[in-house]
Amino acid sequence: MQYLGVIRGAGILGADDGNIFGRAEYDIDGFLTQTREVAASGELRMAAQDLNNAFGRNDLRLKTDDGRTLHVRFSGKRLNAASNAAHADVSGDLPTAKQWRR
Repeated sequence: MQYLGVIRGAGILGADDGNIFGRAEYDIDGFLTQTREVAASGELRMAAQDLNNAFGRNDLRLKTDDGRTLHVRFSGKRLNAASNAAHADVSGDLPTAKQWRR
């Protein structure tokens, strides 16, 4: 895998059923796989209660302030309910390999 860089920003985390969990900030690292696909993972930060409500769902969408729709899947166990951050795997409307910032 080749490291492409990072995207940072904010948006609204919701679900396919229309449920809105709240405002979130993100730092997402991008990687180019051997099959030339972009893979991404990183940290999502939001109010702890909102994060707890969203955690464990498999239909999460982050509508970013710059107009992207990112599919979010939390990739770890929720260890601390008071924490406002969680690691996530991200797919969907990711930037192309050339659009990531190093």
